Amino acid sequence: MIHVLLLLVCAVAIYLSCEWFVNAIEWLGVRLKVGGVAVGTILAAAGTALPESVVTLMAVLFGSKEHGNDIAVGAAMGGPLVVGTIAYAVTGFMLWMRHRAKRETAIAALAGAGGVDDPRDVPIDTRRLARDQRWFLAIFVFKVVLGLVAFAIKPWLGLVFLAVYGVYFYREMTDDGEDASSEGLDPLKLTPKAATPATLAVAAQTIGSLVVIFAASQVFVKQLEWAGPALGLPSVVVALLLSPIATELPEIMNAIIWVRQGKANLALANISGAMMIQATVPSAIGIGFTDWSFDTPLVLAGVATLLSVSYLWWVITHGGITATRLMVAGGFYVAFAAGLVITV
Repeated sequence: MIHVLLLLVCAVAIYLSCEWFVNAIEWLGVRLKVGGVAVGTILAAAGTALPESVVTLMAVLFGSKEHGNDIAVGAAMGGPLVVGTIAYAVTGFMLWMRHRAKRETAIAALAGAGGVDDPRDVPIDTRRLARDQRWFLAIFVFKVVLGLVAFAIKPWLGLVFLAVYGVYFYREMTDDGEDASSEGLDPLKLTPKAATPATLAVAAQTIGSLVVIFAASQVFVKQLEWAGPALGLPSVVVALLLSPIATELPEIMNAIIWVRQGKANLALANISGAMMIQATVPSAIGIGFTDWSFDTPLVLAGVATLLSVSYLWWVITHGGITATRLMVAGGFYVAFAAGLVITV
């Protein structure tokens, strides 16, 4: 009973902390004068994904030779799987809920087809979103292939992944898009009476909320480790099926909050930016410090991720984004779960 209670408490803590985090990160974007979309792809994504990269590094440096490496490789593959499937599906569901009363296609108003019916709604930048999917697919195919072969210099290729993220980071931060604006932003929660919050207050709220998110996420993962044996699930199922959901909860919560606020563009930018970090930084650590060798469950995770993101790229570039089409991405995670249970 205590484990279930802790799961609920941690989930609530993560959601409330994400409320404070997205509020602070938007003001941070204003203070740093970065592009509006970069607030999601870089600032928010780095804030919620970087702690997971630290966990991966700690696993390979201080974990046991066997289990530490398994955790590192599992995190590097499980994170992108959850973000590329469940995070998009949750975003689609929230968009469907937001527009259900008006019986419209979930993104029609945001894309301009039916007019923007909420002053906070921002058109989705499908060009940048499609570009992020292409980048991710190229990187992810390369890292899956590396997991199927063995050669002497493979550990050094981890540096390539860091370099690729460096290029992505530079492009996002120097994009010619419109800078983040304070117009329409809610007051900083830490100083609600200040029209323009001080930089120190913005930084304090950003760091403080991240600390709570990180701590609550780790407690959440620990409770899931109990749930595996209690439900009779093998450790590999917990590592690839349940734990990544816990570690990716911040990105999912951010998406829920931003869609609820009418900022679907930021929600999707946060997801695509988190995918880029997940595809590069943890991978660089895993490739550099482990043998980076895939078994059947890891291959299944890689295939499910590639199929989901390929589907999303096709939807973005050909079919057009709708809430229903985004929700379909969750089906790839369900298919992966079924395949994992069968194979183990």
